Amino acid sequence: MTRRDADPALQDAEPAVFWLDRPDRPAARDPLDGPAEADLAVVGGGFSGLWTAVLAKQRDPGRDVVLLEAERIGWAASGRNGGFCSSSLTHGHENGVRRFPGEIDLLEQLGTQNLAAIERTVTSAGIDCDFRRAPSLSVATEPYQVEDLRAGPGAFLDREQVQAAVRSPTYLAGLRTTGDLALVDPARLAWGLARLAASLGVRVHERTPVTGLRREGGRVRVTTASGDVLARSVALGTNAFPSLLRRTRLHTVPVYDHVLVTEPLSAAQRAAVGWDGGEGVDDLANQFHYYRQTADGRILWGGYDAVYHYGRQVRARYDQRPATSATLSRHFFATFPQLEGLRFTHRWGGAIDTCTRFCAFYGTSHGGRVAYVLGYTGLGVGASRFGAEVVLDLLSGEPTALTRLEMVRRRPVPFPPEPLAYAGISLTRRSLAKADRSEGRRDLWLRTLDRLGLGFDS
Repeated sequence: MTRRDADPALQDAEPAVFWLDRPDRPAARDPLDGPAEADLAVVGGGFSGLWTAVLAKQRDPGRDVVLLEAERIGWAASGRNGGFCSSSLTHGHENGVRRFPGEIDLLEQLGTQNLAAIERTVTSAGIDCDFRRAPSLSVATEPYQVEDLRAGPGAFLDREQVQAAVRSPTYLAGLRTTGDLALVDPARLAWGLARLAASLGVRVHERTPVTGLRREGGRVRVTTASGDVLARSVALGTNAFPSLLRRTRLHTVPVYDHVLVTEPLSAAQRAAVGWDGGEGVDDLANQFHYYRQTADGRILWGGYDAVYHYGRQVRARYDQRPATSATLSRHFFATFPQLEGLRFTHRWGGAIDTCTRFCAFYGTSHGGRVAYVLGYTGLGVGASRFGAEVVLDLLSGEPTALTRLEMVRRRPVPFPPEPLAYAGISLTRRSLAKADRSEGRRDLWLRTLDRLGLGFDS
């Protein structure tokens, strides 16, 4: 008997991504068939690439744009996440203050504007992706976390107040903020952006993996098995996958996050939980959980484990990890014991492109004809649109307000090669778990990483 089979809540859970497991998933688009030319070639059909293609055409409708996706639109991180579309460009206020103290106010203003721009696009293009603004609720489940919440920006909720918002015996306090979050069906957002891109004239090709880049005079040759694209400029949005640029390969590692989704709750189960405000919820542990309701009345529950597999590889077999699914299930029912008997319908995992500063970084190569963005570390649903703006500004070759940002000009410290990367990440994960068991006290290893401005975010 496997650990999964031992948990009745998981017995019927499909090893599939809830968002992508839809009968109305768009039909596959044709792969590239033969050589082509373009003003701009976009590599990657996730949010980074899709926003880049859409914004490129909106900036210049006459620009000839081709988008190349190795598999299906939105099939990787963009379709596997929890659908939290945050305004933060810096993986939270504290991380932004620590890394960009002189720019944090501006970066938060830009993030607010970016979220509003996403909402405008969804509305104007008629993208049916259940986009809705939602409050954020961070909850304390240990006494030492309560004062951290009390000092944070937003409305502090004591135990009685937080229990009135969402009923869980584990909650000791909460912090509710508004204006910084939208919840979304991420796969439908990706599919909608692909339709928008095509309607603007972008040539979108699926099942067309790019294998190389080579500068040829004033253009770049983008190599694929089904034909090359000769482009004036190239935008890379490959994120967790091995970079086409050797110079960036040590700057990110793929860390696997795992998610469960329940069956729809009955009216009695919904009443038992409350949660009438529809908040997106997370807790304050280093190994934290994030969770939300879906449009059809389910609960999505993810996080806790952040699993790094030796060798920096992204593999389909890593998408399922029964031990992590069982852990998530136990934690779910510890948080909501009143839902005992509820079953999960889907379980999956996916790779997050993590960098040592926990937020996106940017750069160019091939004489400025290639630009990239990497390292969103789990907050790319919203920040990817801003990243696309930066990439297009970099490709323009002219300084702009965005390219002058320290956040854009500075790159993070790379991870070491193997086996040091695996050893360091494993040690950090153990230390973070130890801190959660020790009232947040950070050991020598974590304090050293703090002093160096490095670390590993769960």
